[in-house]
Amino acid sequence: MGKMGAKPQKQVSTDWSQKLAYAIGLIATDGCLSGDGRHINFTSKDKSLVRTFKDCLGLKNVIGKKAGGYANKSNCYRVQFGDVNFYKWLVGIGLSPRKSKTIGELKIPNRYFFDFLRGSFDGDGSCYSYWDPRWKSSFMFYFTLNSASLSHLQWLRNKLKNLSGIKGYISSGGKRGTWYLRYAKKETRKVIKKIYYEKNLPHLERKYKKLSSILKQDGVK
Repeated sequence: MGKMGAKPQKQVSTDWSQKLAYAIGLIATDGCLSGDGRHINFTSKDKSLVRTFKDCLGLKNVIGKKAGGYANKSNCYRVQFGDVNFYKWLVGIGLSPRKSKTIGELKIPNRYFFDFLRGSFDGDGSCYSYWDPRWKSSFMFYFTLNSASLSHLQWLRNKLKNLSGIKGYISSGGKRGTWYLRYAKKETRKVIKKIYYEKNLPHLERKYKKLSSILKQDGVK
């Protein structure tokens, strides 16, 4: 009888926490599970976000540069690591290789859903505001989540509705193949309070400052 191979070492803890849920949100948007059943990549134009991702998972791997992938950006940043057990766990909660158009519902505990949502927003979400010329002193702003998978956004929308009572709406990006889940002014305030529910949570500072600036313009502290 031949010798059994060494048991794969567990590098990343799969015990649910604020940091793990946030990292799952990042993987669900800007991450990638390779086809070898072992490696996970996370790529972002924000080096600080890659550092935060590493911290959340307790990784020691070096951050590298990757050419292309973002408009007007010659390089973005990437960390890659191998962990068979974590890879299998990710598949078990609903992630998969080449997931962008196939991702659907994920098994995220309600307790950590808004940490996951903050990661999703930092990975592939946006916010914007404008003064509506049709009405005097009408300041509008929106919180948006993007995905190539309609079923994933439908799941997110239903989850948010069940946990916080907000509805939002989904629209199509047309030929680009992207779907958008949007929340307008009043509901945006509710989402922001939910995802930044306490200080010192892992987050992308650039987007947090933009949201804070929008709320300040609207007179909300």
